[in-house]
Amino acid sequence: MAKKVLTTPISAEDLADIKVGDVIYLTGYLTTCRDVAHRRVIEEGRPLPVDVRDGAILHAGPIIRPLGDDKFQMVTVGPTTSMRMEKFEEQFIKETGVRLVIGKGGMGEGTMRGCRDNKALHCVFPAGCAVVAANCVEEIVDANWRDLGMPETLWTCKVKEFGPLIVSIDTHGNNLFEQNKVIFNERKEKVYEEICKQVKFIK
Repeated sequence: MAKKVLTTPISAEDLADIKVGDVIYLTGYLTTCRDVAHRRVIEEGRPLPVDVRDGAILHAGPIIRPLGDDKFQMVTVGPTTSMRMEKFEEQFIKETGVRLVIGKGGMGEGTMRGCRDNKALHCVFPAGCAVVAANCVEEIVDANWRDLGMPETLWTCKVKEFGPLIVSIDTHGNNLFEQNKVIFNERKEKVYEEICKQVKFIK
């Protein structure tokens, strides 16, 4: 199977044949965007200072090395837990037009609706691979809202084949984590029943 690489700007058509569980990569531009930035946009109504329409954001708080002359180097950029952004993400996707939301772990019904109604994806970058992710960053091209500190600053990066990214929510609103919960719970019940049989002598 051919390696699937999305290049920004990303169109709805680019995502049409991608489904949950697929592994994709991103080339182009990616902006880190986490808790406070989401709150500023949604709760405070402030415009995002970066145009992410048809682009990608990453839920992450990277470690950055200043190089002088307003230049920076990405040291590590591990994804942070996406569920913290759940209450904002549906509206964020709608308002900003972002196509690819990348983070860690699953997200809920709001993000499912946001991805379905606005033709976007939520993807998971494997946890514990922050240095691997940083190696995919060719250059940091911009930094906005620096008053928020290093982790919350909007770091816009030029990336090449950033990934692997596991699609957890597709443009139809299918949710890999929720689907897996059903399967895992069915397995758990069977295992639980078997264990109870083996330890029924315990009072």
